[in-house]
Amino acid sequence: MSATTATTTAHGRRAVVIVPTYNEVENIPRLVPEILAQDPTIDVLIVDDASPDGTAAAVRALHEFGSRVHLIERAGKMGLGSAYIAGFRWALARDYGLVFEMDADFSHSPQSLPEFLREIETADVILGSRYLHGVTVVNWPLQRLILSVGANLYARRITGLPLKDCTGGFKCFRREVLAALPLDRIRSDGYSFQIEVNWYCWKRGFRVREIPILFVDRHVGVSKMNRRIVWEAALLVWKLFFMRAA
Repeated sequence: MSATTATTTAHGRRAVVIVPTYNEVENIPRLVPEILAQDPTIDVLIVDDASPDGTAAAVRALHEFGSRVHLIERAGKMGLGSAYIAGFRWALARDYGLVFEMDADFSHSPQSLPEFLREIETADVILGSRYLHGVTVVNWPLQRLILSVGANLYARRITGLPLKDCTGGFKCFRREVLAALPLDRIRSDGYSFQIEVNWYCWKRGFRVREIPILFVDRHVGVSKMNRRIVWEAALLVWKLFFMRAA
């Protein structure tokens, strides 16, 4: 079964989960089958940034590769934001009705996917929130948690985004949302990519809803967070502030 002939979901919309990867060879063989097990009509697209650990080869070795599992191999480490943009364009070209963002490290539980599918029926964007009902984060160092909570408060205050978790990366979009976004103008990465996409969705009047998720810090591999990503997000919110005021 190819991407162009995949069956639709129970709600009439084909779905694809986009997972950007860099050195995730230990996670992919476990993660992808678990995603596929949640719904027989969900496909997976891995966008790999030339991982030197053989992540792309691990994807090609999966039983469902070429049918429900697909791969974009990029020439080098180009970043999270551009990986998602590449995935969005791939999904739009193949008429998927629902498109997910999801991390490769099991911090986002595949078992939450059915709830996203239910909730998207009455919304345009579903965001998995770590801060909707208190803090639902497990195993993060206190410093990382303080940084994340502070970044969300900062982003909300300056941009006006009516969200508890502006920076989370577990999401589901209706196709119509991605088709309406200015993908050519989105250049940000990491935290700032999530903030910017959320902002455009909100400003264009789409129905954005948060649902609670349990976020568990990765058990395998190394976090991609760095100081550049933090500073990029800090500056981006002011760009959005002035765009909002214009």
